[in-house]
Amino acid sequence: QVQLVESGGGLVQPGGSLRLSCAASRSIFSIYAMGWYRQAPGSQRELVATVTTGGSTNYADSVKGRFTISRDNAKNTVYLQMNSLKPEDTAVYYCNSRTISGYSTWGQGTQVTVSS
Repeated sequence: QVQLVESGGGLVQPGGSLRLSCAASRSIFSIYAMGWYRQAPGSQRELVATVTTGGSTNYADSVKGRFTISRDNAKNTVYLQMNSLKPEDTAVYYCNSRTISGYSTWGQGTQVTVSS
C-alpha cells in the first residue's frame, strides 16, 4: 500500500502562487491516477485535478487555467502548481492515488490559506 505525504501549503496573498508536492512511498509508475482534492470548512471534499499514467489530466472548472497538475514518476512525486490564487481556494488540499481497480489512498493533507 502506498503512503502519500503532502507539502508546500501555507499562507499566500490573493493573486499569488504556491506549488504543492505529494511524495509517494513507492513507485507511482503503475498507479492509474494521481490527484489533488480539497476540503474547505463546512464543505465536502471536492476534486481539484487528476492525472493518469497516460498523462491525461482533468480539472475542476473553478481551477482551469490557473492550476496545473503534473507527475514525475522518476521521483514518485505529484505536483500541483497553483497560480492566481483566490480566497475561495482556501482549503486543506489532499493527495490521492487510485488504482485501476479503484483502490484509493489519501495523504494527511496540507493547509492552503489565501488571504491579504
